[in-house]
Amino acid sequence: MPRIVETIVTTIDAAGTPHLAPLGLIEDGDLWIIAPFRPSRTLDNLLANPHAVASHTGDVRVFAGCITGRRDWPTVPADVVPGVRLQDAVSHWELSVVRMSDDAQRPRFHCRIVHAASHAVWSGYNRAEAAVLELAVLATRLSMLPPEKIDAELQYLEIAISKTAGPREREAWDWLMERITAFRRGDADAAQKR
Repeated sequence: MPRIVETIVTTIDAAGTPHLAPLGLIEDGDLWIIAPFRPSRTLDNLLANPHAVASHTGDVRVFAGCITGRRDWPTVPADVVPGVRLQDAVSHWELSVVRMSDDAQRPRFHCRIVHAASHAVWSGYNRAEAAVLELAVLATRLSMLPPEKIDAELQYLEIAISKTAGPREREAWDWLMERITAFRRGDADAAQKR
């Protein structure tokens, strides 16, 4: 099983407008794979501009926010590639696409890190933050999973939230639960704020 790093990927379109998306980067030897679903702005942007920035953040609200339509997070220009990184990133990687493997569902962009920088000391995710990340992944796959799988995951993840969540983790959790509730009600517009 390959190593996957959950991060916030920023790409820019042909006009230079940035787009933030939570994605798992897949380790592939000395390369990292970005595999956006079709259709997506990340895919369109990588086709228009073969560069990306992976911002590693300790604030799980950014993951939850991007999934629920809250994408207005402060950014600063990248150092080497055209694009931006999260202003509050603890570290970031700047990536250049070296090749693309086409796929009907998820094309794979094989990228090389051309610049990396650390910006703050980071001690890792606590249990509540890890639960929010898992819920964020789950919230992007609601239409792919049976309801009983979603219920079982929620029941397990809620344990960490109830025991260890602070205000930031609770806020992120609530945003994601709003999306899941909207999906279950059949409110496609509310559930698909991406």
